[in-house]
Amino acid sequence: RTTMALEPRMRIGHYVLGHTIGQGSFGKVKLAEHEITGHKVAVKILNRQKMSTKQNVDKKIKREIRILKLLRHPHIIRLYEVIETPSDIFMIMEYVSGGELFDYIVKSGRLSQAQTKRFFQQIICGVEHIHHFRIAHRDLKPENLLLDREENVRIADFGLSSLTSDGSFLSTSCGSPNYAAPEVVSGKLYAGAEVDVWSCGVILYAFLCGRLPFDEDSIPALFKKIKEGVYFMPSHIPAPCKDLIKRMLIVDPLKRITIPESSPSIPFCFP
Repeated sequence: RTTMALEPRMRIGHYVLGHTIGQGSFGKVKLAEHEITGHKVAVKILNRQKMSTKQNVDKKIKREIRILKLLRHPHIIRLYEVIETPSDIFMIMEYVSGGELFDYIVKSGRLSQAQTKRFFQQIICGVEHIHHFRIAHRDLKPENLLLDREENVRIADFGLSSLTSDGSFLSTSCGSPNYAAPEVVSGKLYAGAEVDVWSCGVILYAFLCGRLPFDEDSIPALFKKIKEGVYFMPSHIPAPCKDLIKRMLIVDPLKRITIPESSPSIPFCFP
């Protein structure tokens, strides 16, 4: 029997596994408690057999673990430890109980300026820390932004992230189409950090409008709009916010604002 097939109350390390809170391509995410302290964690279980069916997955998982071990920030999900068995890899991670920011937006519709300011500052703060380590997240979207009990943001899901260094370029197209930058959907080479800036611009727009700037039924039509940078800017958005969105959604990645450049302007975006 593999580890995955054991009783529901199985232990891994010092943790007692509870119910399933998520399902990924290679296994489940379970809620678990430390057997002594009762501290709750999320345990991502990666089944080696399932992983072996996909090319380069092992390398990607190792990269995700390496990246998460590097990052220590209040707005980035924590990886506490990794436990390996012959059948599975267990990633013991911080558990946040507030769900996805995506569901929060769906429930609330358009966010207030105060909510937008708070969430967006936290996201930018976390992304700035990621970029400081020359890491590109490459899949920033409200589904990958989690909330804790106090509704503070945690950036999660580093499965598509990559380490970038000066002079090296990425060419793999990844991330969600609606949040993907023009250079990504065009299949061009890109350095990394600038694609996260574009995604942040899309997220800011979604917060303030309750919908996406680029949204089409067909992928070719969607990609055409993204490549041209064509979107509608509603009049209710405050002028400084419009300016920041425009600077984040510049089609030419070399002219696009950087995260450190955008950070100081956020407090002034909201009256």
